[in-house]
Amino acid sequence: MDFFKVLDIAQVLELRAEFGRVSIEEVFLEEALDRVLAREVRAPEDLPPFARSTVDGFAVRAASTFGAGEGNPACLTLVGGVGMAEVPRIRLGPGQAVRIATGAMLPEGADSVVMVEHAEVLDETSIEVFRSVAPGQNVIARGEDFAAGAVVAPGGRRLRPQDLGALAAFGRLRVTVFRRPVVGILSTGDEIVPATESPGPAQIRDVNRYSLAGLVRQAGCIPQPLGIVGDRFEALHAACREALAACDVLLLSGGSSVGTRDLTVEALQAFADSRILVHGIAISPGKPTILARVGDKAVWGLPGHVASAMIVFARIVRPFLLSLAGLAPEEEREYRLPARLDRNLASAQGRTDFVRVRLERRDGQWWAEPVLGKSGLIQTLVHSEGLVEIPAFCEGLERGAAVEVILF
Repeated sequence: MDFFKVLDIAQVLELRAEFGRVSIEEVFLEEALDRVLAREVRAPEDLPPFARSTVDGFAVRAASTFGAGEGNPACLTLVGGVGMAEVPRIRLGPGQAVRIATGAMLPEGADSVVMVEHAEVLDETSIEVFRSVAPGQNVIARGEDFAAGAVVAPGGRRLRPQDLGALAAFGRLRVTVFRRPVVGILSTGDEIVPATESPGPAQIRDVNRYSLAGLVRQAGCIPQPLGIVGDRFEALHAACREALAACDVLLLSGGSSVGTRDLTVEALQAFADSRILVHGIAISPGKPTILARVGDKAVWGLPGHVASAMIVFARIVRPFLLSLAGLAPEEEREYRLPARLDRNLASAQGRTDFVRVRLERRDGQWWAEPVLGKSGLIQTLVHSEGLVEIPAFCEGLERGAAVEVILF
């Protein structure tokens, strides 16, 4: 592929089909939070397995209360009571009521429950009801939560606390999930030194290792920092070979732009089973991004500038990782906030621009204020809450335009 024969974002995202998914494993339910379920789980039985009351009160036949009111109460015969974890032995007839606790099993013949505050006990065998109830009122029917055979959790979903609760309700204490992809992070460049060291003249600390590791972890994957490699072909190729043997995906930070010392493409092409899929995306910042396939694994060459690297990750790399991790396309979500643009923004046609913005609440609506600055400035991200997308072939946006802020 010719260098900078750029692809648009949609074309790049279609390349997810070039890569499969990670393997699966079984974990205990306590360890399954935020893991991606590999296979759907269906209800083996009705939940609840019996009709139960949602309030303290009196189980009745709804028809026995029709027309009841404050001035014309319905008088019912009290024929017993049902406590928690008790199987009622009473069959309720017309004009009868049974005292019942919240969560208790409805006796046969009952179809609703009168709340205790809407009735008055006259004596040991009779009550007055001051408000009518409809069939099914204040009752959870058998199978109302999940009917037998219903999907409890679909495959490809990232499990949430409520999903864990639903699975526990059926005694499903082990689940099959996709393994968390391991993502190697290799920083490149003679000018980069570890953050633990004081940089010398013309050197900078390795910022991208930590920023990218945080983004990888937010995507549900396991970051594997691999250190720093200088601008030498042999060293870079060897580091890539070791990384690909240990990781599912490799992120190379730096070495993607035009220059005699940027050796990423050369180092990747040296693998016998490699193919450069992308070298240039119609996006700003982040145009000189690389995607290669080495064997069955993805290698990303990200820009060295921190803002460019993080924005490319958020808009391009993250969807690849979610697909690799087994997340179903319909489960991919991002959070957008409607706002008004605080100032005019120009844009070059033919590329998609992502502008960093901070949010301010004014007169009951959100305003997005652009945080302008070069792509090597981390503060432009520190001072931002999200991104505004300016589509390709749009000359820009005017102040006051309605926008959606893609929240970090």
